Amino acid sequence: MKIKIYKPLTVLLVAATALSAVALPTSAEASYNWYIRRNGNETPGFPANAAEISSYNAYFVDYRCTEKSGEKKLYLTFDAGYENGNVERILDALKKENVPAAFFVLDNIILKNPDLVKRMTDEGHLVCNHTKRHKNLCNSTYEEIAADIGALEAIYKEKTGLDMAKYFRFPEGKYSITALSAVKELGYKTVFWSFAYDDWDNNRQPSAEKALKKILDNTHSGAVMLFHPTSRTNADIFPTLIKSWRDMGYTFGTLDELTS
Repeated sequence: MKIKIYKPLTVLLVAATALSAVALPTSAEASYNWYIRRNGNETPGFPANAAEISSYNAYFVDYRCTEKSGEKKLYLTFDAGYENGNVERILDALKKENVPAAFFVLDNIILKNPDLVKRMTDEGHLVCNHTKRHKNLCNSTYEEIAADIGALEAIYKEKTGLDMAKYFRFPEGKYSITALSAVKELGYKTVFWSFAYDDWDNNRQPSAEKALKKILDNTHSGAVMLFHPTSRTNADIFPTLIKSWRDMGYTFGTLDELTS
């Protein structure tokens, strides 16, 4: 029996040939978490790529309403995945004070509470897209993003007979440039925020006093404010909060005004 002995160079060539026939994995695209450096009642600091994402129809503050401009306007937005009695209370407070807002919804609240979601539009609010089931889209393809966003649009249309407003919010503020580009291509404007606080955990709700102080101490002109309407504390304080904002000289705008 004759044994073949391969020289090292031959082995390397064979290995290289084998690898060339296989699609090697590439590193995933960079993903980002939207974060804010609070600055009290003045415009906060934004991520380093804030200017870049603006070119993808992304919004997070109204720079026209600065401390120097003298115009004090707030944009109220809510991320709503389900109803636990507090979403309705938030809507009651907004209706009583005639304040507009935008609700970024998931499929659960549309499927289980279509009348409540329809009420949002009937009372002058925008119902916007937050993905079907709060999926991280950072590494999704264009087709996957289009399918997810389109699925929520279809559910909303089926249950309410209405077309969804063309505003989008990334779940948990996690995004990539490719995902931003896909959302823009689908005809949506992305809305981040310039103020948010930890109000989403119903088992760890802050006191009304603590929540009011944190919110009011960090309200600034041109702010896009993110709240979760499932928060018991938010539902408790919103009538007082709206009055306090008005006492501070603030008015309330819509996303259509923000992005005009």
